[in-house]
Amino acid sequence: MEQVFQVDLRGVVDLLSHHLYGSPRVYLRELLQNAVDAITARRGSDADAPAEVRIETPDRTEDGSIRVHDTGIGLTESEVHTFLATIGRSAKRDELGFARHEFLGQFGIGLLSCFLVADEAQVLTRSAKGGPTVRWIGYADGRYRVERAAEERAEPGTTVILVPRRDMRQWVTQRTVLELAALFGTLLPFPVTVDGESITAPGLPWRTAYPTPADRQVALTRYAEDTFGFTPFAAFDITCAESGLTGVAFVLPQAANPAAKTGHRVYLKRMLLAENVTGLLPDWAFFLRCVVDTTELRPTASREALYEDDLLEATREAIGAQIRDWLVELSTSNPAGLAEFLHIHDLGVKALALHDDDMLRLVDQWLPVETNAGRIPLAEFRRRFGEVRYTPSVEEFRQLAAVSSAQGLGLVNGGYSYLTEILERLPALDPEIRVTRLDPAELATHFDLVDPATELALRPFLSTAQRCLDRLECEVALRTFDPPSLAALYLLDRDTQHRAELRATRAIADDLWADVLGAFDTDQGTDRPQLVLNHRNPLVRRICGVTDPRLVTTAVEALYSQALLLGQHPLRPIDIALLNRSFVGLLDWAVHDTEGES
Repeated sequence: MEQVFQVDLRGVVDLLSHHLYGSPRVYLRELLQNAVDAITARRGSDADAPAEVRIETPDRTEDGSIRVHDTGIGLTESEVHTFLATIGRSAKRDELGFARHEFLGQFGIGLLSCFLVADEAQVLTRSAKGGPTVRWIGYADGRYRVERAAEERAEPGTTVILVPRRDMRQWVTQRTVLELAALFGTLLPFPVTVDGESITAPGLPWRTAYPTPADRQVALTRYAEDTFGFTPFAAFDITCAESGLTGVAFVLPQAANPAAKTGHRVYLKRMLLAENVTGLLPDWAFFLRCVVDTTELRPTASREALYEDDLLEATREAIGAQIRDWLVELSTSNPAGLAEFLHIHDLGVKALALHDDDMLRLVDQWLPVETNAGRIPLAEFRRRFGEVRYTPSVEEFRQLAAVSSAQGLGLVNGGYSYLTEILERLPALDPEIRVTRLDPAELATHFDLVDPATELALRPFLSTAQRCLDRLECEVALRTFDPPSLAALYLLDRDTQHRAELRATRAIADDLWADVLGAFDTDQGTDRPQLVLNHRNPLVRRICGVTDPRLVTTAVEALYSQALLLGQHPLRPIDIALLNRSFVGLLDWAVHDTEGES
């Protein structure tokens, strides 16, 4: 048998009025919204009807109440029963229940916000259709009553009367009401006054006419300073016809955190929706703060955020395209300005370049990146070196930058955010662009071989050095390369590094995981890391002339340890032990040699 839900009205009122909204301050926003919608409805049938919202604070009223008067369409007694006493019922929908475009409110719950600050709400209303003035009194526990008012309103419209609870009186003081009315209603198209003081502006700041573009820019800068508290790097207009959106985007003057959710000031039909609305712009546009007014985007029921739907997604895409167009235009009209912008907000532009070819071209042409030839744009780097070689980590770049430069090889540091992905996308712009990750072992092919006679004479030394490094699974090689100040270089190709990491993990894993990892260790290659000794280095040449095997072993171990440290390679326990032993050994040899001389 079908049953009807039993609704605890007191609980529903408490839920919606105390838990739907984020702060008691929204009570005034909801009252302003209802007043503006009532005026809009009346002007729909009478274009010359008066349009005014008057707010009286306890400073003006005798009973300590706050009163919001409007010259709107008002309600008849039957409409009062229908719309004020039914939660979720709104006069702002058509006969099929769909939201009507011209109204701010749609959900039929705005009046419940009164119970955030008061236990009782009175509504005095007289319909423009005719009839007497009706009084509706609602209580926070869900009760209400309707009666004919003892005093008739002089004209159609509505007055809402709230006597605040003792703990909520701070929300209805003249100063607070002025601040809230100015916050929510400054841009409303109808005059709004608080105790006779006007709080409405003459128009939307970004749609106001100015004598010159420079004057407009100055005015927008001042508006950003007053609204957001910063002087913008730049400001440009944003629009979306589909969502009826107009506004202005302000570029932050300092670097922003990409992980932080940037909030924007959003007006809905010129009523402030919220000061920190997220989701309006693409995630990569974290370097912007926007002020916009929209007629078509939908608010959530609490009117503190935008409803996520296809229209909002289309608006995001349209604004994203305009941000990109602004950056491209800046690159042609003001290259110095673009360079300054990139210096501040390179992360945002690089994030966009991962998905947008126009931004990728801009990054390629203008964004300086770290290379072993200095900080230069990628296009300039290709002009100098042709092929783009890069390292995927900052540590690897620091190890190989000087050596590769000495060999005439250009190297890009791809270890910073998004840069490796950007480098790998460059061929999408031009298939002729060659981008490769530098394999450290490749550097050895650019080193000069030692004179055959010299290498033959040094064979005993190299044999001793190789026996020393065999237990470390490392090969020794003698080459000549620049810079001469570098004594030794530890080179490890990617495949060898992968196998070494896999086997190191197996060594410390339990039996189960060791077996699992062993299934991946199918490559039985014999390639090992190389310790390349630089015969151009004076110290290496002196070590090559040592004949004592013990001293040769200690010296080679010291060179091996130094190469690991300079390359910022991870040290295994055996490497740490060797580092300590070689240091102590050399110290002991130096002390012993000094004692012998004395």
